[in-house]
Amino acid sequence: MLQVVKGRMLQAMHKGLSRQTHAQANVRMLPTYICSTPDGTEKGDLLVVELCQSHVRTMWVTLLGDGNQSPQVMYKIFSMPGDIMQGKGEALFDFIAQCVRQFLAGISSPQHRLPLGFVFPFSCRHTRLDKAELISWSKGFSCSDVEGKDIVQLLQSAINKQELYHVDVVALMNDTVGTMMTCSMAGKPCEVALVVGTGTNSCFMAMAQQVEMAEETSGQMCVSTEWGCFGDDGTLSDILTPYDQCVDEESSNPGEKRFEKLVSSLYLGEIVRHVLTALAAEKALFIGSNVAVLRTKGVLKIQQVLEIIDNEEGMAEARRALEALGLRPSERDCCRVQQICQAVVSRAATLCAAGLAAILSHMCQSQELKRLVVNVGVDSELYRGHTRFGEILQSVTELLAPECMATLLPSIDGTGWGAAMVTAVALRLAAQRHEVDQVLAPLRLSRADLQRVQALMRQEMELGLGWESNANASVRMLPTYVCGTPNGTEQGEFLVLDLGGTNFRVLLVRMAKDGVHMASKIYVIPTTITQGTGEVLFDHIIECIMDFQLKHNLTEQVLPLGFTFSFPCQQLGLDKAVLLSWTKGFSASGCVGQDVVQLLQEAAQRKQHLGLKVVAVVNDTVGTMMSCGYDDPKCEIGLIVGTGTNACYMEEMQNVGAVEGEQGRMCINMEWGAFGDNGCLDDIFTDFDRLVDEKTINAGKQRFEKLISGMYLGEIVRHILLALVEKQLLFRGKPCPKLQIKGIFQTKFLSAIEIDGLALRQVRAILQDLELQASLEDSVLVREVCQTVSLRAAQLCAAGLAAVVEKMRENRGLAQLAVTVGVDGTLYKMHPW
Repeated sequence: MLQVVKGRMLQAMHKGLSRQTHAQANVRMLPTYICSTPDGTEKGDLLVVELCQSHVRTMWVTLLGDGNQSPQVMYKIFSMPGDIMQGKGEALFDFIAQCVRQFLAGISSPQHRLPLGFVFPFSCRHTRLDKAELISWSKGFSCSDVEGKDIVQLLQSAINKQELYHVDVVALMNDTVGTMMTCSMAGKPCEVALVVGTGTNSCFMAMAQQVEMAEETSGQMCVSTEWGCFGDDGTLSDILTPYDQCVDEESSNPGEKRFEKLVSSLYLGEIVRHVLTALAAEKALFIGSNVAVLRTKGVLKIQQVLEIIDNEEGMAEARRALEALGLRPSERDCCRVQQICQAVVSRAATLCAAGLAAILSHMCQSQELKRLVVNVGVDSELYRGHTRFGEILQSVTELLAPECMATLLPSIDGTGWGAAMVTAVALRLAAQRHEVDQVLAPLRLSRADLQRVQALMRQEMELGLGWESNANASVRMLPTYVCGTPNGTEQGEFLVLDLGGTNFRVLLVRMAKDGVHMASKIYVIPTTITQGTGEVLFDHIIECIMDFQLKHNLTEQVLPLGFTFSFPCQQLGLDKAVLLSWTKGFSASGCVGQDVVQLLQEAAQRKQHLGLKVVAVVNDTVGTMMSCGYDDPKCEIGLIVGTGTNACYMEEMQNVGAVEGEQGRMCINMEWGAFGDNGCLDDIFTDFDRLVDEKTINAGKQRFEKLISGMYLGEIVRHILLALVEKQLLFRGKPCPKLQIKGIFQTKFLSAIEIDGLALRQVRAILQDLELQASLEDSVLVREVCQTVSLRAAQLCAAGLAAVVEKMRENRGLAQLAVTVGVDGTLYKMHPW
């Protein structure tokens, strides 16, 4: 039956977490906007105010940042006038503010800004840590004009009325959250809390993306389950006894808080009383006694029930309690009363365990763990007053959630002390957030920044196209002699070479009526070859071609060959291209200024390979545009975002200053990776970009490419992470030797880390491979850095592309241009966003 209850609790929790079903949920699963537990570095003076059943407690807490080992605490209790609980809301908050003023006057507090944490033990709908509307009163409170209002605002206004302008209400929380925070003190985080007192509730650290009622999607957020209302929709009707029904009918809120009425100390004495009344009526107890007294509500207190169970003298305690009611119990009566008390309290403990097991299983599943190891803070007069309660809670939880290992920790002053910790953590996170934002601000581009990049790109394009201005342009705008895009009728068999990065591909492509058929093989080019001599590089290429032809029985055929050569070239014809500069880590000597087709043919002669007929040298951007154009005639732009980045597009011949002729269009290879080499993007470049640039083999060159492409993004992230470590914002400021190694943080890690819905556990695993011991908060921050860097890369790409499409639209005198962009490159293909 407890497994069934656990299953129903899980369903109720999912209902409360979902935006669609939240409004109908009994277990409300309210976001608290508490996103972290203490880490021991918190310090400063804090003020706490706690609203209790019959009093207000104020506390002054000083934290020293020493792992919270020796906090200094002063407190004072103010008795609350009885009529305030049912009076006007304004009177309640004015009273609380007066308590604060009196307390501060008594300790001669300094007048610097004093953050205040407010413990308000009622159901609230938070929209921020310092903004929460009261959903409903409970525990005997019913002040007017408060439900639906922002509690923080009400308290802050009352404090301002007392002219305490230096006191700021920073955080509002309930007692459950406070319990979790105090139990996080012993150097280990506590991520679940359970309160069983006059009421009952639980909270836990959930994955933020699952808390749909909050906008926050990264990291964790503490959720207050508000599980006291579990069963209000009838889901517990099969375990409710006639005694529970009687207790419910006599309560001030019949039909509500059904779970609370089964487990909390406010009701257990009443359940025992109704059981005794029923058994006395059946003449099973107190024969010969006048049992009318048992019909009086409240005659049996929870403290008596606990003493009857726990005390070694429980039987004697039972006799004392019963005789005080005017009953004349026999020895057997006392024994049975003890058994009834044990049954009622044990049931409360097992039901609490079923709820706790549901929370633990949910955490385990949502974090995709095989085994969850977690600390659970418990604050409960039942737990403190009755050792058996704790034993049952522990053993039944283990039975119902065997995949979870929960350690129960008794809370020390869960409310006041916990509120101080919530406030201190909130201040620490706010200060850290400010520092992180300062570090990342230069990488966050506004719309105006991007429009400026777009305008500069357009300016450089015009310079690059001009015959006289071309030499001063950072965007070279190279003619390709490709003057048309495919129309789909092309047929034949072709050999293709593709050199554009660390891999070299050889392909056999057959274009027929039934589509395109391809066979290909990838050959690795070692760094020793890419950075050696040109002869060695082109000899290696010819060897790869010969190997491919041998494997595909092509040694006797001479096929037309297309050579995709993805480096800046000045094209003098479709089959003649002079290399202008190496990029992407290549630096083979004796190639710059040479015709690459000539270099290939000379290598073929050296290797006595005579059947090579090079028809076209093509840049990879052009190849991309053409291959997409085969499927979509509107494709007139090619874009590469991979190891490097580049773009090409169809320009009007009359605008191409370097080539004679006015008619038609020609594809222009922009070589936009070098955009900004003339300094026009210097204000976009951050210190991190400069650090990356300085360590490249072509410092000061390919500036735009170094902001965007896969070869550099991981390095940019690495430098930002090092800066955050240095500022003690990441990995607790501990030295990270592995992170000092150039190239250790690969761009593929960005792609993996940014996958939507990737559990933070997997992010931590990626970081652990780099010997980085990351907390959950560290993982969230690393993800944010990756997102910031890749977002900027995509936006800069978009700004460049916007310049291209605008120029094409204006060239053609159109109000609206519909065009397709063919895109290739590992970054574009592998990065989720």
